[in-house]
Amino acid sequence: MRTPTIDLLQQAGLRPGRWTLDPFHSNVVFSIRHLGLAKVRGRFDQVAATMDVGETVESSVVRASVDLASINTSNADRDAHLRSTDFFDTATNPTMQFVSTAILPSDDGLTLMGDLTLNGITRPISLGVELNGGALFTPTGKWHAGFSASGAIKRSEFGIEFGLLPIGGDKLALGDEVKFEVDVEFVEPVVED
Repeated sequence: MRTPTIDLLQQAGLRPGRWTLDPFHSNVVFSIRHLGLAKVRGRFDQVAATMDVGETVESSVVRASVDLASINTSNADRDAHLRSTDFFDTATNPTMQFVSTAILPSDDGLTLMGDLTLNGITRPISLGVELNGGALFTPTGKWHAGFSASGAIKRSEFGIEFGLLPIGGDKLALGDEVKFEVDVEFVEPVVED
């Protein structure tokens, strides 16, 4: 009997090899609470990633790098503040890195376990992943595979504590939890002669 993860590989047309990110059809977005009232949303405009597909999902590895200076919250002053030492300190820590450590089947898709490095601190995180399938992109003749992932981190665990002061009652100036969503398309490996 075939395992669900082998079926997932076949369903998306994922053949072994190194798949590369299609940056024009991929994005990383996030949200954080301001004053406990509204969600402030943003994105990162520069993301790089690879997916090394093995014979099974479990033997596959995902690596991603986010250029923190590419943060975009549609507010130039806020973006400059986020690049400063109060938050990302992009002069010292220009990227956020992710390397998967396990890919496990779950009831509604996959669970991607991995190590996230942010602000010079590495911690394990878990993402829920949905396989969106695969399709041939006819202009290039290449097979693409799409995934959606979501998760959350506590920024205080990465030493980013600006705005974590109560401002009346139990409301924080800025929330500790940062929720994020990732939508990515990967392009099939190049076949070498």
